[in-house]
Amino acid sequence: MQFNKTGSLDMFRVIAAFLVIAIHTSPLYSINETADFILTRIVGRVAVPFFMMVTGYFLYQAIQNKDRSYIRSSVIKISTIYGLSILLFLPVNYYSGYFQDTFSWNKLVKDILFDGTFYHLWYLPAMIVGILIVTFGIQRFGLRASWVGAIVLYGIGLLGDSYYGLVQTTNSLATFYESIFTIVDYTRNGLFFAPIFLILGITIAKTNLSYSMKHILIGLFSSGSLFIMEGLLLHSHSWQRHDSMYILLVPCMYYLFLLLRKLPGKSSKTLRNLSLFLYLIHPWIIILVRGFAKVMNQEQLLIYHSLIHYLVVCGVSLLVSIILVLLFSNTKKENHVSPDSRAWIEIDLGALRHNVKELNQTLPSQCDLMAVVKANAYGHGDVIIARELMRTGIKAFAVATISEGIRLRQNGIKGDILILGYTNPKDFSYLVKYKLIQTVVDYAYAKLLNDYPKMITVHIKIDTGMHRLGIPVENRIEIEKIFHCANIKVAGVFTHLSTSDRLLDEDIQYSKQQIQQFYQLIDSLKENGYQPGKLHIQSSYGILNYPDLTCDYARAGIALYGVLSTPGRTGTPIHLKPVLSLMARIAVIREIDSGEVIGYGRQYQTKSKMTIATVTIGYADGIPRHLSENDAYVLLHSKKAPIIGRICMDQLIIDVSHINEVKQNDIVTIIGTDGDKQIRCEEIADKCGTITNEILSRLGERLEYQYKDKL
Repeated sequence: MQFNKTGSLDMFRVIAAFLVIAIHTSPLYSINETADFILTRIVGRVAVPFFMMVTGYFLYQAIQNKDRSYIRSSVIKISTIYGLSILLFLPVNYYSGYFQDTFSWNKLVKDILFDGTFYHLWYLPAMIVGILIVTFGIQRFGLRASWVGAIVLYGIGLLGDSYYGLVQTTNSLATFYESIFTIVDYTRNGLFFAPIFLILGITIAKTNLSYSMKHILIGLFSSGSLFIMEGLLLHSHSWQRHDSMYILLVPCMYYLFLLLRKLPGKSSKTLRNLSLFLYLIHPWIIILVRGFAKVMNQEQLLIYHSLIHYLVVCGVSLLVSIILVLLFSNTKKENHVSPDSRAWIEIDLGALRHNVKELNQTLPSQCDLMAVVKANAYGHGDVIIARELMRTGIKAFAVATISEGIRLRQNGIKGDILILGYTNPKDFSYLVKYKLIQTVVDYAYAKLLNDYPKMITVHIKIDTGMHRLGIPVENRIEIEKIFHCANIKVAGVFTHLSTSDRLLDEDIQYSKQQIQQFYQLIDSLKENGYQPGKLHIQSSYGILNYPDLTCDYARAGIALYGVLSTPGRTGTPIHLKPVLSLMARIAVIREIDSGEVIGYGRQYQTKSKMTIATVTIGYADGIPRHLSENDAYVLLHSKKAPIIGRICMDQLIIDVSHINEVKQNDIVTIIGTDGDKQIRCEEIADKCGTITNEILSRLGERLEYQYKDKL
């Protein structure tokens, strides 16, 4: 379905924002208290449900199509706005004594999750919780069952809000609600309040019913009149603990929304942003207006005259909001092209989590994964990958360089970060600043680290036969001296197996010799009173071929991303899923006669009439230039399309003579799956005489990234 007539919804967003301001300023209070109650405690209560219904209205298609990325992005957007709003009102919280005697961490958590850290911010966590509940309910149980659940929740909320007087007549109910109010301050929240209005918006979008204007106006007038009567009646009996939830509010909102859909109007992002700023900033404006009135001795006019107070707050809020809208709309931004416009990498985060689970199940229970995210996480995008790995419970990471470690820290990655390589002594200060762990690459380097005036945490690398980095295993005196260095804290000791990826008898014997030498060293250190800290030996192939080693960590690199360095068997059967796919598009399709030459150097000559296509990816993007010399192919429309001619810097050419209906902009798969066909990275690496580690880590900076969750 198409949402074409949404302009009136955008216009009413602004009206709703002014209604929220009215709720917080009581514009008619100094004129007539009953009129003010009707305006602010009854009519004004349509504002927040309207915002929720609009969200549900536009969320319908995403829920219907199970578009997790859209739903996730919506939740992230609201969460970001909420986080910034918390910071915006933090000074007011502090000044008002929020963090003083009555403060508790439990209260802070409760406010963040349900009540909001400032009086108007409850709406944002309510939206987040409501979206999660409704999405889960509809996708798991269907819309009808979700309606039943939402009505039940709203009913519970009603008794804790406008119908609280009924609760007081029954001891068991009173006890029940007392327990609820130890967790939340009000029932108008994401659990009891938001679901019904989100589902109401979703239902309107799904059914797309078209009533006559007369029918809608009669329905709105009838439900609206009864709604006002309900509010006044409850108020007169003093039943209301709060006044956000009414029975007649639901049908009233239904007809109001139908009316707004009938009205003409042009969709406006400016109005949407304006209403958002009005909602978020107006409490600050209330504070500033009150402060100005006191300074100017104008309290009687600007504060106690409620209507003038309201109009001034609205005017200043509108002015500031317009400035903010203009400021944001005029801010120069980078020209972001679509991430799949030319050539891109697609990352399956679900496959990543699957691989973590598989590898963890392979290792002993006391051994944790240390995720190796060097070289941009082997071309997968280090920051996003590390964040996802943190969510799986991984608390240790390894990188090759200090700049990689700093990048992770600057993007919020917690836990241990071990630098596997050499760090220039000029940069030792960054080890301390960013709490990075440095590898001791030899004894002379240990002395340099110790010369730095602040404590540096290290892991000692032991050379047991790789002869690349590390202190030779036989140099035990040097190793022990490191434990005596005043400015070095030894947090771990490790080694690297040089032939763990090979299963020939002599290679297995060499690996076992390395392992034995390492453990003998560790035993010696412990016997002499030294605590070696965390121990780790295995990298990816060490995990797969020697899974039972007694260590604290196993350094999972290439296996974490669902591929092996080279095709072949491993000692431990394991089902890993490739995380990365590489895609590009068809730019040009051409008919070529027999005998024509294609590409640089006239390397390829057609033997018959042929249809060729130029693909928008080349060796500048990391595709090995000599890949085309080894019968390589890509996937197009679930069929193999051979690469012909030399691979160019920005393009490659494929034979599509046998593939029907090839069009410009069609997607080509270089690594990944298309239908029932798959090209694994191991296959490409084998054709190029290299390993997958090199293929993946060479993928170019010009490639965009798409992160998806396919599990």
